[in-house]
Amino acid sequence: MDDQLSRVFSALADPTRRDMVARLTAADATVNELAEPYDVSVQAVSKHLKVLEEAGLVSRSREAQRRPVHLEAEVFDLMTKWIERYRRRAEERYRRLDDVLAEMDTEQPTPRPDSERGAS
Repeated sequence: MDDQLSRVFSALADPTRRDMVARLTAADATVNELAEPYDVSVQAVSKHLKVLEEAGLVSRSREAQRRPVHLEAEVFDLMTKWIERYRRRAEERYRRLDDVLAEMDTEQPTPRPDSERGAS
């Protein structure tokens, strides 16, 4: 798994990491702040952050004594482009299917009432 997109999707496969990313959309946070809502050690949260950092989803900086974790939103552009490409392909397939079904519908002979068929 050497490409960034694979690392990003793999990192986001974990619900705790997805939650951390969601929380970081509001504001940068320290490891301790990120660890607060979870029933896990700060060390476990640090491991999750390491995975997110290796995927390029977050970075850490130093502000005096604080080491806030920052969400790298540009990575979402990479994911969005990949998803959008396949969404457009799927939409095009469905559009073609709709066209075929509409064409089949217009080619169907309309049934005649019994009186026109010579039924008595």
